[in-house]
Amino acid sequence: MKTMFSGLLIAGLAAVSFADAALAQSYSKAVQQYCRDDYKKYCGEYGLETSGLRSCMDRNGKSLSKSCVRALVRDGQVSQAEVNNRR
Repeated sequence: MKTMFSGLLIAGLAAVSFADAALAQSYSKAVQQYCRDDYKKYCGEYGLETSGLRSCMDRNGKSLSKSCVRALVRDGQVSQAEVNNRR
């Protein structure tokens, strides 16, 4: 019984790990690279692909690094017009 529970626990953890990896893959490599520090600094408490993360990044838009903003525009996460309106 203990062995079966351990096996289920390991399978469950593996499924969660794969789900996190799949969510991270929905962002381009550029967004992952250039927004990593901004995400950790401003919005690290939110999960990837959540409405909370999107709201947090939006609230902190003026504080995000230029390279992150460029990557978000290229990835289609935000429009250049929206970025220009915030200036």
